[in-house]
Amino acid sequence: MLMVVLVLLDPPGSLMHKCIHDEVQAGVEVIRGERSLHEPKLAQEPRARRSTKQRGIVGNSLPQPITIKTWIPVESVRLSGTENRRLEAAVEEAVRTVSSILSVNRSMNPLLLSRDFSKYCKFVWKNSSSVNHNRCGKANSYYRNETCLDVTIPDDHLSGCEVYPEADSPHRTVLRPEGAGLPDVDFVLYLQIRATDKCRAEPVLAYAVRCQTDWNGRPVAGAVVVCRNRLTGQKYSHQTAVQTVIHELLHVLGFSKDLFNTWKDCSSNPVGNPCSPRGKVTHSDGSGQTRIYSPSVISAMQKHLLSSDPELGGPLENLEAAADGASSHWESRVLQGSIMGAVLGDSTTVRVDPITLAAFQDTGWYAVDLRRAQSLVWGDGEGKSFGSTKTCRDKSSSFFCTGSGLGCHFLHLHKGECQTDPYLDGCRVYKPMKNGSECWKQENSRWSTEYPFSGEIFGFDSRCFFSSLSREEDSVSSVVGRCYRHRCTGTNRYQIQVSGSGWVDCPKGGAVQIKGYQGSVFCPDKRICVYPDVFPPLKDDNIPSSSIKGDFLVRIASRSEVAVATSLSVFASLCLLAALLMLYRKIRTHSNRIRTVDPQEL
Repeated sequence: MLMVVLVLLDPPGSLMHKCIHDEVQAGVEVIRGERSLHEPKLAQEPRARRSTKQRGIVGNSLPQPITIKTWIPVESVRLSGTENRRLEAAVEEAVRTVSSILSVNRSMNPLLLSRDFSKYCKFVWKNSSSVNHNRCGKANSYYRNETCLDVTIPDDHLSGCEVYPEADSPHRTVLRPEGAGLPDVDFVLYLQIRATDKCRAEPVLAYAVRCQTDWNGRPVAGAVVVCRNRLTGQKYSHQTAVQTVIHELLHVLGFSKDLFNTWKDCSSNPVGNPCSPRGKVTHSDGSGQTRIYSPSVISAMQKHLLSSDPELGGPLENLEAAADGASSHWESRVLQGSIMGAVLGDSTTVRVDPITLAAFQDTGWYAVDLRRAQSLVWGDGEGKSFGSTKTCRDKSSSFFCTGSGLGCHFLHLHKGECQTDPYLDGCRVYKPMKNGSECWKQENSRWSTEYPFSGEIFGFDSRCFFSSLSREEDSVSSVVGRCYRHRCTGTNRYQIQVSGSGWVDCPKGGAVQIKGYQGSVFCPDKRICVYPDVFPPLKDDNIPSSSIKGDFLVRIASRSEVAVATSLSVFASLCLLAALLMLYRKIRTHSNRIRTVDPQEL
């Protein structure tokens, strides 16, 4: 099993999430299933090391979007209506996103998870001449169940297990019968909502484990814990929660240092046939930077940086890396903003990037829709040396900064402050400021100490520009990040508007002066009106609009259904009582009328 913990750091502007996946992964074990009778066998493995059957693959079938089924166990805590809506909306959107990207070869059988042979079996027949060689000869009397991150896996999701009391007799004792499995499911995610020690020890949002893989190494089951306290409060961000779950899912589904060298090469194999091992794909580039050297990753890096250098594998984060230099995150200096970075920043700055999707294409387990990748703006077209500790300090790239001044985040949606962190190895970048950094929020004008003499305008179509504008004729303003309206007139062509001015052409890579102001506005090149998928949130980030549909097997939901049923029963009872009361009043009224009728009128 692999475990992922996301720690919330004190934010600039929004919550930042540090993933300590590799730290907690070391002591966790993964159960691997065996081939079913429907699958071609490559080499016989000792039976004692294998568990029960995994699923057969439909021959020559086209890959289908991965079906991820979410199961909430009964041990999860009760949620309020708001918490439940937030959780369901975030998980559903994350699962839908991953399913739209990754496809797998569809199985003909239900997903049936394996039991841990070493847990239920106490003794194995070792005599190679015996009929039951490598079969279990004696059960472990302490065996109770299979778990995944403290979740008890239902027996119905698990294969059966048996023992053979005699070495040469076919007689067997069934310990647990075969479960029905999960039909039409490629991956099951056990989702817990709890306030665990990890949740209390750190401001943790969620952590997850990979529990099982199939015979080919592809993960088929995992668990995630969502910390109850993170679903409450005004600072809750729906998009941040979605990105966190996506990050967790991508770790569990294959982006893990323990899996990199188990990826498969399926380039010359028909669909449904076994693929060849890729072997070791992580190597040092000679400068001490460990990279993933697999075909799609190399190609994606070369395309991104506009370089044909064969050394451009996918760089892995060196901070807290293992002795071999490998880690389960991209290097922050080179791939800032990637969904698989070690730190997730403001949700508007995180991208499901093409380098990550290329890595999944090289796993051999998935067909990947590369069209679903979001634009990776950081370092785009900057060349092979981009992000090195040597070049980041010499002002050769506009993506990095020096000192501690104020400017613009590289996506130009936020004002920024020039800062570093442990993952940047001394390099400095403009990070969103703690308060009022979003140019696209109209209410942020209250945070601007220079408003209105700097001409700033906050709103949905505003972006951050380096500017020295000032209405004060005698003052000379320093160049800082300021928010002005913009509108695109073409690719990499745009106009700006400051307070009190009309629309003015802003020449890319140049500067423009505005009538009535001292100073200039500097116009970035290849940043604004280039990437159509870089824009502010379209709705309130704290109000999820979606809800869970068919991809949830929610056992805990039975409580909600009981609660709803109980509420309806109470409501119906009240309605019945009200109706009886009205009837009683009518009867009394009618009786009174009868009693007061004049006998002469009869």
